[in-house]
Amino acid sequence: MTAFWILAPVMVLAALGILFVRKAVHAAMLLAVVMVSLAVLYLALEAPFLFVVQIIVYTGAILMLFLFVLMLVGVDASDSVVETIPGQRVTSIVAGLLLGTTLVLALGQVTLGTAVGLDEVNSGGNVQALAQVLFSRWVFAFEATSALLVTAALGAMVLAHREREVKVTQADLAAQRMRDYAESGKHPGPLPSPGVYARHNAVDTPALLPDGTASEASISRVLAARGTVRSAPAEAGRIEKFTGGTGPAATAGVEVEEETE
Repeated sequence: MTAFWILAPVMVLAALGILFVRKAVHAAMLLAVVMVSLAVLYLALEAPFLFVVQIIVYTGAILMLFLFVLMLVGVDASDSVVETIPGQRVTSIVAGLLLGTTLVLALGQVTLGTAVGLDEVNSGGNVQALAQVLFSRWVFAFEATSALLVTAALGAMVLAHREREVKVTQADLAAQRMRDYAESGKHPGPLPSPGVYARHNAVDTPALLPDGTASEASISRVLAARGTVRSAPAEAGRIEKFTGGTGPAATAGVEVEEETE
């Protein structure tokens, strides 16, 4: 009883601190205070197994894992005030008031007394008595809970799993271009842009191949589909008319037929 009156105010103050502190790391540390105090109360009630589980599993493993995640990821104080769900703050306030009212009404009907039967139950040992009850009367509930926890762990692993993406390197891209060229004849490099070795930079002047002929890859597909592409030798007369000359530069390009209204 003495341990309860000493630790109860500490637990209440730490629990209130969890609600009002601004930093998540401080909240985790205050939660550790609550858990350790609860473990001491288990020990005072002659439940050493729950005392050890509370210290090793909850405080030493789960809570420390939360603390490490907070320290590695980092949570700013401004992030905790951002509502990710609409109406989250109002819903939490209403739920907190309902829970507080329920606790007040429940505690108001509690009668203080001494525990009866602990010596008899723990006569063969607390751990042995707990195992006897857990694996005899409550064995079905224990196994069902175990299966549920294992299923939840597997589901979390499946949901968090991501297929590893293979990063494509420049060598892989070059090898793929050469395979496409060998299989379908696709040009392995970038297409030549219009105006190479041309008299002026315009769409109507295609790129020239080493033999002097025009590269079809540099001619716009729109112009070819509309049928407005004309060969320079075939339009030599019109080229001479517009350019006023008969040199090679005048017959090296592709004339585009002008559209009239």
